[in-house]
This record gives sequence, structure tokens and C-alpha cells, in this order.
Amino acid sequence: MSGSMYEELFRDTFPFWNEISDEERELVRSHTNTFKYKKGESVHSSDGCSGVFMVRSGCLRVYIMSEEGKDITLYRLHPGDMCMLAASCVIQSITFDVFVDAEEDSECCVIEGNAYSRLSEGNPTVKIFSLETAVSRFSDVMWVMQQILFMSMDKRLAIFLYDEALRTSSDVINLTHEQIARYMGSAREVVSRMLKYFSNEGIVESSRKEGIRILDRRRLRDLAL
Repeated sequence: MSGSMYEELFRDTFPFWNEISDEERELVRSHTNTFKYKKGESVHSSDGCSGVFMVRSGCLRVYIMSEEGKDITLYRLHPGDMCMLAASCVIQSITFDVFVDAEEDSECCVIEGNAYSRLSEGNPTVKIFSLETAVSRFSDVMWVMQQILFMSMDKRLAIFLYDEALRTSSDVINLTHEQIARYMGSAREVVSRMLKYFSNEGIVESSRKEGIRILDRRRLRDLAL
């Protein structure tokens, strides 16, 4: 990606971009690279400070994993989103392991962690922005934890399907039962059983070829409330 394209990206992403010095802007430019990831490829694992990710296309999945290998999706990143949790050298209070995979073929611009850390440490405005960005994501994480700990499975699934339909502007959810279970931190059998219940109630229709089709969005919304 050319320097001019990076410039446009930085102006759109960072509210502080025009406030920092020419030297600071050059530090970011010279330590930014574009990477392409295949679907299913690991983007960031628990070791090291990968940097600050800005998604240009595709979708990334951010998750945590237990010692037994069970993972829970914290949130997904779509074009225009930024991930700060893969840069533990920037926000040193991040003490838990975060994993990031490409859910689709994706392209990301990545600012090297050490370079962004130098910028953040030398500029309070940048540091505040970084902390606020991380805190906003922690709100998403706490919402996931609240659902897992305190909500019934039917309500959790209704929320997931309803939010996915709003995000994609479609009544067809092109995800497998296994994928939905992974996003929700549940078992595939549990998701399949609940989808069968929704199907019997006339709320959704599920098939291997067409995925999950929402038949009664109003009832699904009522379950999600």
C-alpha cells in the first residue's frame, strides 16, 4: 500500500493524527506494513507483541483459549475496525493471552508494536486514545462474559442470530452450528438442539445447504430482549 493510502487510513482511524509531529507521523508510516491472511490462518497467538491491526477487508476473530483447548470468541473485527489487544507492549496491563485468526481471507495494515509503543509513551494524547480503544473492547468482552454466566441458552442464541442478521442485513445466517457454538463458547450439540427448538416454533429454518433462515424476526427479537 502506498504512503498516500496509509495517510488516508491514519487520518480516518486516529483522531490525533494531525496533532502529532512530523517525526511521530513518519515513525508510524515507516513501521506500518500490509499483510494478507488466508481463511483460518493464525494472525496473532499468545506470544509476542504483534502490533496494532487495522482491518481493510475480510474478518478477524479475537478469542481466548482454556488450557483444555476450548475457545471463546470475544468479538470479531470487520473492515474499518482496529485491534489493540494484540499489542501487549503498548498496553502492558493486558496480562491474558489473546488469539486472533482470519475468519475470512483478509487484508490488514499493521503498525509494529514497538513503534506504536514509542509513540504512545511519548505522547499523552495517543496513550489516552489507545486506552480508550482498549476499554471499549473490554466492554464487548464483559458483554460476552455476562451472556455466558447469566443468560439462558435460548436468549443467548436469539441475541446472536438477531445481531448477525442486523450486521449482514440478511435473514440468512451462513454459519455452521459448529461456528456458532465457537462464537458463543458453547457445544455444537447444544446449539443444534436449540436451533431445532427454534425451528419447531417456526422462528428459524435450518439446512446444511442454505444455512439458517430467520422466519419470524419479531419473535426472535422478543426472545433476545
